Amino acid sequence: MLEFNNWFFILMIQFFVLMFILNSLLFKPMMELFRQREQMIKGALEEAQQMNEKKEKAIAQMNADLANAKAQAKQIINSLREEALSYQREVLSATEKEAVQMIEKARAEIKAETEKVRSMLKTEVERLSEEIVNKLLKV
Repeated sequence: MLEFNNWFFILMIQFFVLMFILNSLLFKPMMELFRQREQMIKGALEEAQQMNEKKEKAIAQMNADLANAKAQAKQIINSLREEALSYQREVLSATEKEAVQMIEKARAEIKAETEKVRSMLKTEVERLSEEIVNKLLKV
């Protein structure tokens, strides 16, 4: 059976004194160390989460900038294409006008040459007819 004698109370007092000393020298500093470690881990996790959010925002901004750059490039390409088509139409129109003018000039030259040849032939025909008439009459 359990006896409560003087030694029991002395051991109990020693136990509580030892617990008090260990609490102040060992347990409280260890608990403070564990608390500091936990706060440091929480801080590192929060910092990592903030960095991850910044990274996501930066990626989203970069994608938006890339989309804007692509849209601007497409717009520039389309405007250059329209300019090129407009220039091509102008050149074709000018070339077509020049070709029409050259054709008209050639037609006018041909017509003038035709009239000149006709007048020469008419003169030649008249001369030849006179010669023929003269030869027939002399005979």
